[in-house]
Amino acid sequence: MSPDQRGMRALTVEGWQYLVLSIMAAVVLAGAVTTAVLLHRTDQVSNQITNNVGPARVAAYQLQAALRDQETAVRGYVIAADPQFLEPYNSGREVEAQASAALRQFEQKRPDLLDDLDEIEQASGSWRTNYAEPVVAAVKPGQRNTVSAALTEVGKSEFDRLRVLFDRQNANLLQARNDGLAELHSISAWRNGVLIAMLVAFIATMVVLAVLLRRALVRPLNRLAAACRRVAEGNFGERIVPQGPRDIRLIAIDVENMRQRIVEELEASRAATEALDEHAEELRRSNAELEQFAYVASHDLQEPLRKVASFCQLLEKRYGDKLDERGTEYIGFAVDGAKRMQILINDLLTFSRVGRLNATETDVDLDTVLDAALSNVATSIEETGAVIERPAGGLPTIKGDPTLLTMLWQNLVGNAVKFRREGVAPTVVIDCARGSGETEEWWFSVTDNGIGIAAEFSEKVFVIFQRLHGRDAYTGTGIGLALCKKIVEHHGGTIWIDNDYTEGTRFRFTLPVAVDSPAAQLEGSSS
Repeated sequence: MSPDQRGMRALTVEGWQYLVLSIMAAVVLAGAVTTAVLLHRTDQVSNQITNNVGPARVAAYQLQAALRDQETAVRGYVIAADPQFLEPYNSGREVEAQASAALRQFEQKRPDLLDDLDEIEQASGSWRTNYAEPVVAAVKPGQRNTVSAALTEVGKSEFDRLRVLFDRQNANLLQARNDGLAELHSISAWRNGVLIAMLVAFIATMVVLAVLLRRALVRPLNRLAAACRRVAEGNFGERIVPQGPRDIRLIAIDVENMRQRIVEELEASRAATEALDEHAEELRRSNAELEQFAYVASHDLQEPLRKVASFCQLLEKRYGDKLDERGTEYIGFAVDGAKRMQILINDLLTFSRVGRLNATETDVDLDTVLDAALSNVATSIEETGAVIERPAGGLPTIKGDPTLLTMLWQNLVGNAVKFRREGVAPTVVIDCARGSGETEEWWFSVTDNGIGIAAEFSEKVFVIFQRLHGRDAYTGTGIGLALCKKIVEHHGGTIWIDNDYTEGTRFRFTLPVAVDSPAAQLEGSSS
């Protein structure tokens, strides 16, 4: 499935986070709005009961008491004919007016309660018109008065009707109070229900979101991590299937592409390894043939040469007096050629064996191998009166083959003595210094005051069998410097001729520093 598809699976981890937070915010917001509405309604009903229904009941009691006081005052006045008895009647009317005004203010939003007040006001007005006012007008103060039974009956019936209206008004006010309290209880129940529903919805949402996140995020991540671990353990053939949110699937696709690239590189590496194994086998076979050639060269070829030289010498010894000068010269040429052929074969064997046969690697004190090399050319040094100047601090210790390094010094010093100037005693200066740079190397130089080497031949002299002088002028096979180059490169260094030096010849070469040698450890600790 494409990672760019739409829908829930196209969400990223950040998108899932926003979705979770949005759902939780919606649940909280809905609960908060519902609770706020219920609380507002609670305040309204409570205020209605406290500020309207309760004071209206008090005003109704005052109104009813004022009317009862008026009825009592009229009856007292009829009996006593004393004007003082009318004081409660007059004050009752004032209280009645105030209570009626208060009731209209408290009940202005309740038309049903206002209807009760209107009926009471009409009935009280009718009682005063039909009974109270006629009776007050008929009674003369200070006289014995009688009220007709018909008028008394009218007053009684009118006030009885008022008492019925009082009871109905009180009942309606009580019902209004009870209705308000019932609504309060209902709102409280709704509020509690909403809060419980909010809590349940919140918990349910958290559970659903936890399950959703586990299925959408945690499980795909765990599967991806497990697949990556199996690939890291070497199971490169396992395909990583993209799952989960979009960005996790993109990561899985990238990892799968990386796995495929690793598999391709691994296959290429295996193919290259097989090719290298084939080349190595070919090299082993070639080396075996070279070993066989070396054996033949050192035994089968040299034996006939020795016989040729021996028989030529016997021929000269036995028949020398019978040969003329030219015959003796020819025999000398044959013996010399056989000897030079033996030297050339030995040099070739030595050159071919560098780094291949009987190679050893150990700590080599270059002062010791230089002593051995100087001992090998001691005769030439004594005959020419050569002076060998060595470094004052001595030469370092490196890792290498002592036999090959002895041959290196022997060839370099031997060439410096051999290629000397006529009439000038050879001077050979050997120098050494620690190189600076990224690689740890020793820098060596062998400087002489001989005939020198022209710059155009500075590379040619390191090629095998390349000679700059005739055999009559200087002996040799032309292998010495090629052997030096091969020995230095076998030890990980380079060798060249310093063309800036013109007073003779200066060879420079480098050899790696042995990290566990005393000199290297001393310099490492000082730095």
